[in-house]
Amino acid sequence: MAEDNPGGVGARSDRFAATEWRLIAAAAHDDASGRDALARVCQRYWHPLYAYVRRHGYSVTDAQDLTQAFFERLLAKHGLEGANPGRGKFRSFLLSAMRHFLANESERTATQRRGGGVQFVPVDAALTERRYGLQFASDATPDKLFERAWAMTVLERVLSRLQAEQEKAGKLEVFQLMKPSVLGERAVPYRELAAQASTTEDAVKMAIHRLRRRYGELLREEIAQTVADPAEIQGEILHLFEVLRG
Repeated sequence: MAEDNPGGVGARSDRFAATEWRLIAAAAHDDASGRDALARVCQRYWHPLYAYVRRHGYSVTDAQDLTQAFFERLLAKHGLEGANPGRGKFRSFLLSAMRHFLANESERTATQRRGGGVQFVPVDAALTERRYGLQFASDATPDKLFERAWAMTVLERVLSRLQAEQEKAGKLEVFQLMKPSVLGERAVPYRELAAQASTTEDAVKMAIHRLRRRYGELLREEIAQTVADPAEIQGEILHLFEVLRG
């Protein structure tokens, strides 16, 4: 994604009504609402943690089972009760918890660690491994791979939201034409895009500008859900792009 000032849009304080920390507070309670909150968190962090486990040398099947069991055990043993904004980023808490979880795996039998084949978070096994292959780098440590997977997951969520908005507005076909330019993946001449979209070059320029601006807004909203203080948003956005560049 070309950085069209992704951090330049002002964040609204009411965005913090549904932060991950609030979801975690709900997930700490062993009831239906807690499990629903944890499921929402799992959807955001399942792949980054899966990539972390895979980089430790576990097979595809073992990594999937261990990641599923990790989230299930967090709720079953009230493992989220120690998580709070004052102790740092939530993803750092999760990574530390996963390190501890894996360290204890040597003390468990394969049957015990499988958790009865629980599928707490529905996953596409083939897609998950394919994503891992795209993010994998031979010199990447498990921690670095976790951060990269987290960054890519955030951007995937942002793009998915932007695409859904365009589809709802009846602009999906045009969005698909402009998406590479919006993301900075390919420099397509505006006149070519204008011809394909049956519009003018000025209209294309304006549309791409608006889409980039909206992408930046959605990125801030996604990051806002992961921090405890709005003042941390800009730093997290910069960190995200540094991770991807690295």
